[in-house]
Amino acid sequence: MNNSSRAPLPARLTVAGLVLLLATPIVITLIYSLSAQWGAHILPSGFTLDWYLSLWSDSRFLAAFGRSLLVCLAALLFSLLLILPTLFVVFYYFPRLKGVMNMVILLPFAVPPVVSSVGLLQLYAGGPLPLIGGPWILIFCYFTISLPFMYRALANNLEAIKLPDLMDAAHLLGAGTTRAFLQLVLPNIRNGLLAALFLSFSFLFGEFVFANMLVGTRFETLQVYLYSQRTNSGHFTSAMVMSYFLFIGLATWFALHLQKRSA
Repeated sequence: MNNSSRAPLPARLTVAGLVLLLATPIVITLIYSLSAQWGAHILPSGFTLDWYLSLWSDSRFLAAFGRSLLVCLAALLFSLLLILPTLFVVFYYFPRLKGVMNMVILLPFAVPPVVSSVGLLQLYAGGPLPLIGGPWILIFCYFTISLPFMYRALANNLEAIKLPDLMDAAHLLGAGTTRAFLQLVLPNIRNGLLAALFLSFSFLFGEFVFANMLVGTRFETLQVYLYSQRTNSGHFTSAMVMSYFLFIGLATWFALHLQKRSA
């Protein structure tokens, strides 16, 4: 008999109430996106897939979806290439710098997005290589936003595996530092790495403030497109929200599946 079957009634009601509270907006949005018309009556007058067909046949939506995917993946790649070697060097060679890293890595959260956007606009509006209005400024901006998520998840994993002891054992067995990092450290932090990547991806894919202020419609991402459709039919925008939710849900399921396989 598992513990859930022995849980008292108040505990079950608490969990059921939380699930109901979280699921209700999603279910209502799903029903609204499938309804042909839902106005004065408590129930919709009919159901249709026309809103989804209209959405996924819209070339502007598909282009915005692709741009968001491209920017997020590029930013995560840059973050991974920077944060992994940096964390290894700090935790193995300079452990006294952990406190400094903890403060520096939180700086992107210390400045409000609107203030950061204005600063980036002033910085990159001119010069020999202006980046305003293109994907690069958004990639570099997302790169800094994802660093705290990447750092915290990977730092916890490196602390858990006791990196100095692991590396010393690898050296005693004749492995070089690079080989030990690739064949010993990386497999041990794989779950943390996957969690960091998908957490950062979920956050960046839904980011709106930086995308709207830095590039806007000049490089329209998914959230900017959603904002531009706010005056359109509510059924259409609900279909867009549910499509976004389904995509993030599938990505999360894929991450959990990879973690179970690697466990």
